[in-house]
Amino acid sequence: MMPFRRLFALWLGAIALLFCAVPTIAQQASDPAHQILVMVRMAPDHYRPGAAYAGAYGSPASQSVRHRVAARIAKRHGFALAENWPMPLLGVDCFVMTLPAGMTPDQAVADVSHDADVAWSQPLQLYHAQGGQADPLMAAQPATAQWHLTELHRVATGRGVTVAVIDSRIDARHPDLAGQVSVTQDFVGGHGSAAEQHGTGIAGVIAAHANNGIGIAGIAPAARLMGLRACWQQQAATLCDTLSLAKALQYAIDHRARIINLSLSGPRDTLLSRLVEIGLGRGQAVVAALDPAVANGGFPASQPGVIAVGDQNDPRPPPRAFLAPARDIPTTAPGGGWTLVDGTSYAAAQVSGLLALMNERHTAGANALVRAHGGSLDACASLTSVTHSCSCDCGGASRLGTVDRR
Repeated sequence: MMPFRRLFALWLGAIALLFCAVPTIAQQASDPAHQILVMVRMAPDHYRPGAAYAGAYGSPASQSVRHRVAARIAKRHGFALAENWPMPLLGVDCFVMTLPAGMTPDQAVADVSHDADVAWSQPLQLYHAQGGQADPLMAAQPATAQWHLTELHRVATGRGVTVAVIDSRIDARHPDLAGQVSVTQDFVGGHGSAAEQHGTGIAGVIAAHANNGIGIAGIAPAARLMGLRACWQQQAATLCDTLSLAKALQYAIDHRARIINLSLSGPRDTLLSRLVEIGLGRGQAVVAALDPAVANGGFPASQPGVIAVGDQNDPRPPPRAFLAPARDIPTTAPGGGWTLVDGTSYAAAQVSGLLALMNERHTAGANALVRAHGGSLDACASLTSVTHSCSCDCGGASRLGTVDRR
């Protein structure tokens, strides 16, 4: 293995320019320390599923009414209106309000929540991607051997299945991702147009081209991705906030993504929780990365119905978690290169890819994953449970697996 590792290290060195830092975002889209979210009561019947914000809900007159209501709320409490975003799935308009000097978000939420025009109010919270850079000497994809990936691809490749990647900006021009991103939407806004590391890496794990002679093979190389930018790269971190995530979630749910990948974690949030409930109620699979530093794995992984994914090497994962490879994962990097990464973000992405394989073979939706003896995810048995035929080596752990239906 040493000669191969040395070759791989030299190859990475030859493309080192690809790992220059993405320009730092000087200011994030919102300011959690000085802003809150205020939901204004609106009748949900203005919303037409599958349609844009049009008709009564999106008409200038209706928008004007909503803004007048929000302006009155802001004036009564000494706030300033910053922006708004319709949330027709929940029948509310979400307004961002800036607080006066000296007022904390908790104080403001407690104050405005008693207002008769307010459905509810909450802080604007931050979420962190659950991934990072790793040792660049390990070139093999863990799923290739552990999940029998080549054999799985003889059965399914994710064709016809859409996976929403709610993350930072994907490099859709990357040679391993060209043509794989069918939709791109930016819910952060501004801050340039450079591709970002975390979103590009997640996209590669899920749907990088197979058999093209370069790079890696995604778990579901024929799946199509919705690249929904709700996070931004800030130096070494990837951050998201409540509003950007809510915008992206609403889009993914409304546009019927079969699988929604959330490789991130943060505090429990009412707005996001309600949107996730709607997606789950419509039969969409929501996959989230566990935060190993938090007792319950963090939100949204802790929400019932969400497929929570942890590191298969974690000695004490939450009992309901599915465990997948999370270390030394080769994946795509901005600018056309490849790198190695660690983190439950990438474990979650692999599970989203596996669900895409299963959903290709079961168009009504298949989210019944199988755990092997010991708790790790059994990819072969999971796909076999959908095809009802042996998808790969059905011996050993597969026979000992237990089905977890979501």
